[in-house]
Amino acid sequence: MGRSVPNERWMVGILVVVTLFTGQVYADESGEKKTEHATPTEVLDCRYQQSERGGRASEWFPSGDLFRPLLADPKQPQWFALWQSTQSRNERTNANIGSVAIGENFGFYTRRAGCNGWQISLLTGIFAQFDLDTSNAALINVDFNVGVPVTWRQGNWSARLRFYHQSSHLGDELLRANPDFQSIGLQYNEVDMIVSYDFQTWLRLYGGGAVMVSRQPSTIDRWTGQWGFEARTPTPLGRSYVFGLVSTPILITPLLTADFKSVEEQGWHINTNLLMGVDVSRADSFRRLRILFNYYHGYNPYGQFFYSQKTESFGAGAYFMF
Repeated sequence: MGRSVPNERWMVGILVVVTLFTGQVYADESGEKKTEHATPTEVLDCRYQQSERGGRASEWFPSGDLFRPLLADPKQPQWFALWQSTQSRNERTNANIGSVAIGENFGFYTRRAGCNGWQISLLTGIFAQFDLDTSNAALINVDFNVGVPVTWRQGNWSARLRFYHQSSHLGDELLRANPDFQSIGLQYNEVDMIVSYDFQTWLRLYGGGAVMVSRQPSTIDRWTGQWGFEARTPTPLGRSYVFGLVSTPILITPLLTADFKSVEEQGWHINTNLLMGVDVSRADSFRRLRILFNYYHGYNPYGQFFYSQKTESFGAGAYFMF
């Protein structure tokens, strides 16, 4: 990882524009296909619903995806803003950290019958952490991700295969405050695959792994194992029309999800990220808002800190899906 430099600012601009455009596409398109159990106003979102209706068809720039995002994965490209009270288990110091992510999968092409088929997309993601204990909320680190995921679904089974690049950069304020800090210039290309199974609508289990096909420094070990679960109530606990202000119901669903990663470079230590809270959505929209509490125990998942800094944190934040 190294200092952000001016000739890399174009990367920031491109990723922000693409992710903003992606979010607008997902927000504006509501889809036309209905699930077998949907109300007349509900749309088919194959990330959370299943249907085999309809003949096999091809579509450019499809809405949604066939594979549900790994919500508890700290490096899942998504939109979130959260606060965390973080303790460094190395130095025994505490800090208030703000973490922000901007990211999404933009669907390019899909071929499916209902929700069964495959899709190819573009992923972009920016993950930034800020020290909230400083007067200007100093930037600590920022990671840039860009890649190509291929997703697949057949009934309750789904999978994601992707190739992506990550480049990590330390904040200028951090480097000025720590002039002796040695950056390793972390960047890598990685291939990962996750297979998932849905037990009806209330429980999802997944597992898989990743391998770095190239990396800097070249001495970093390559392999990562990953698994987890997502549990939610089979039906929303609340269907509110907000005192008649909206024509379609607002659905409120409690959820609990956890992601576990075991990394070769860390001696196969298991990193745990646990989220719990509520998922709020509208019956005729792809948009989702989640208010979630977070607990993390393991190596810092961001930047070059991932192989050296052990942390424990808890916090809360808002997660958005378009």
